[in-house]
Amino acid sequence: MFWDLLFWAGLIVSIAIGFLYFRDLGDISQMVLKVKRENMVRFIRNEYKLIAVGLGAAAVMAIAHLIFGGGPAWVFWIAILVIAFLHAFPYVWVHVGLRNQKNSATYVSNKEARAWVSPSNEVIVIEKDGVARAHPDSQIMRPHLAGNPAGLAGENVIMTYCAMANLGIGYTPEVEGKALDLEVLAQHGNNLILRDNATGAPIQQIYGCPENPANKGQGMKPWPTFRMTFRGFEKAYPEGQVFINKPSANPVLRLFDMFTETMFSAGIARQHREAAPVMDNMSHHDDRLPNKTYVWGINIGGDAVCFTDDFIALHDGPVNTVIGGRTIVLAYDRVYESIGAWYNDGDNPVTQIDFFGQSNNGPLKRVEFLKPGMFWHVWAEFYPNTDINRVAAEQEQAA
Repeated sequence: MFWDLLFWAGLIVSIAIGFLYFRDLGDISQMVLKVKRENMVRFIRNEYKLIAVGLGAAAVMAIAHLIFGGGPAWVFWIAILVIAFLHAFPYVWVHVGLRNQKNSATYVSNKEARAWVSPSNEVIVIEKDGVARAHPDSQIMRPHLAGNPAGLAGENVIMTYCAMANLGIGYTPEVEGKALDLEVLAQHGNNLILRDNATGAPIQQIYGCPENPANKGQGMKPWPTFRMTFRGFEKAYPEGQVFINKPSANPVLRLFDMFTETMFSAGIARQHREAAPVMDNMSHHDDRLPNKTYVWGINIGGDAVCFTDDFIALHDGPVNTVIGGRTIVLAYDRVYESIGAWYNDGDNPVTQIDFFGQSNNGPLKRVEFLKPGMFWHVWAEFYPNTDINRVAAEQEQAA
């Protein structure tokens, strides 16, 4: 009787924890299940502890059955298969299938990148002192993080990418001078959640701030990040470097990666094509724009504004605006096929500006808080009080 009770107790605990693991971090589970953020955060913070409890309970069940005869054999073998799947799938999917390249990314020349990237493909760019790195959506889609010890012209910068949000942001992976050990874990609100393995703190990509009260709201330093076509990148940065996620030399891992990428790509294609979020764990809806409209969002302090590409491209000259008390100018460059945002600290509105920030007010600095080309429904989820296509009062009056 005692061993029967121990058998059933171990079975219930191990399957319950396995189900929660699969539900909260299984990723594809969110196509059919709506996961609460607090449940996901709990598992992110305590992943290895909860796995240990789940597998420990399974071991108790196995001992009770195999050594002391507790519980029916058919239940035991079915339970073992279910427990193995529920624990193994999310772990392998997250830690192997979505393994990042924050310290091991491969960057190649523009010439070599042409074998992997077509001229009209969009790339997400970070640049310092003329040294530029491009990250094609298709290449960074699965690893989510790209960087290497060389850094960006000596600067410790990595690209973070969320395919569900269509959002790439360059960050310095440090908080208050302390390095973060970042790992891809999940998504919620259709935006990537990372974990700092050193502290266990979850980090929402769009905010860049660890969810840790001791952190006092300080986050990673964002890096000016912008989108352009690959052909535009080649024109602007002939000596630029391009991130390529080359297939693994390990044949087993290579086959596994092909399978993972096929599944991942199918879901992301739907995310771009269909109005409804593929994984609907959203808490806010705003119908001012269609869900999958691409927007260029800027948040400074408590103020948030986003712009559509057609508004900027069709505007009569650069868009002058004020966000969070800072004067900002946005413009579309037809030669390099890129929307940029710069700080205008001069006394006059900007009437002319090129891709490199040279304006009638002199050279301007790119805005580091720009979120380039992300989905409207994700921007509105995290910045529900956002304005759309805001222009400065004098420019509005002139129009």
